Amino acid sequence: MLAAVAAMFAALLFAAPAAHATTTTPTAPPSGSTSSPASDEATDGAEFSDRISGVVRNAGVPVEGVRITASGNGYEGEVVTGPTGSWSIGVPEQGAYEVELDESTLPDGVALAEGQENPRTVTFANTSNITTLFLLGEGIVLQQESFASVLTERVIAGLSFGLLLALSAVGLSLIFGTTGLTNFAHGEMVTLGAVLAFGFAAMGLSAWIALPLAVIGGGAFGYIQDAGLWKPLRRRGTGLVPMMIVSIGLAVAVRYIILFFFGGGTQQLPGGQSPLLELGPVSIPRNTLISLFVSLAVILLVAILLLRTRIGKATRAVSDNPALAAASGIDVDRVIRIVWVLGGALAAMGGILWAYYRPGVSFNMGQQILLLIFAGVTLGGLGTVYGALIGSVLVGLFVEISTIWLEADLKYVGALVIMILVLLVRPQGILGRRERIG
Repeated sequence: MLAAVAAMFAALLFAAPAAHATTTTPTAPPSGSTSSPASDEATDGAEFSDRISGVVRNAGVPVEGVRITASGNGYEGEVVTGPTGSWSIGVPEQGAYEVELDESTLPDGVALAEGQENPRTVTFANTSNITTLFLLGEGIVLQQESFASVLTERVIAGLSFGLLLALSAVGLSLIFGTTGLTNFAHGEMVTLGAVLAFGFAAMGLSAWIALPLAVIGGGAFGYIQDAGLWKPLRRRGTGLVPMMIVSIGLAVAVRYIILFFFGGGTQQLPGGQSPLLELGPVSIPRNTLISLFVSLAVILLVAILLLRTRIGKATRAVSDNPALAAASGIDVDRVIRIVWVLGGALAAMGGILWAYYRPGVSFNMGQQILLLIFAGVTLGGLGTVYGALIGSVLVGLFVEISTIWLEADLKYVGALVIMILVLLVRPQGILGRRERIG
């Protein structure tokens, strides 16, 4: 079922034949784009994977030979625009950089448009490539977006982000509800989905095949985990705290196995760079909208599965009381195995959507949002599927809307602070039940 949804997702993403997976690291600039001779020590940072890029045009015509510099974090790089007006500077680490266009290198009669900020500060936020544009031409005045349009864009982005978090959070919540295990390796299950999608696409498979195979691979990883590790530990009567520690060790092991085979760079899935859709005054990336609808469709399918099918009812019974469910004739181990498969498939799909949202695939991408997944589960109520959905959507909305006022680097911190404040008032979470301890 989830593989079929992934195939639908691929169909929406690629109206044209899918391209192969590519790296975000651009090739070295052409000979016409070498560093300015005025600074022998300056570099364009072609060896670095994190890039600051842009295009310089005047009335639609590329402008060649314009000097661009980027400085920050003890590093300085520079480049000269090529025949297409494009430029790209690699930086050794992510952070804030000051980018400046040397106006003395502009052609005669050409100047920056009124209101252009030069130099300007750019900051990396969950991406390996930042694009910044310097507009040229007399009579061009920058128009500021209204607060309403900015808020609408952030709300749509927040819903998309929250729903893709919910895909992973629902799987984590199901696993916790049926086994009591807090699985810290869930972030690596998210990463694996995106890495498998990239690997299948790099093998030459179309996205129609690569994405469903990645979801199936995520489900298979969940099956292998339970069959090879968690079920034997349950049979031995291992406590939940030792099992949680095992999950931390598993997370570290899987993360660095992925690093060994995949590498430390950031790669792009086919169609990772999506066009902007103009919906009235609002501009939304196409992938963001597709991610929103796909996530919503999958969550609705999971809800129907839990409410309307025998396996869904059995899952809820095991979650409520495993001993009573077993006494009623339910095969508890079989239900838990199905939950692990479903959780792995949902995490894999969440990882694919996260790779399109960022955009890019990296070995630690699941680790980056693991705390947000836990925040969504905890905020909604541990072990409750609908609580995980509501909590994740609230986290996603706060993360994106907060960027209107907060620096991009602080948006995740703000979401975690909100979770703490809510739990101080309602410790069991939004949909959680009060339980007496002792």
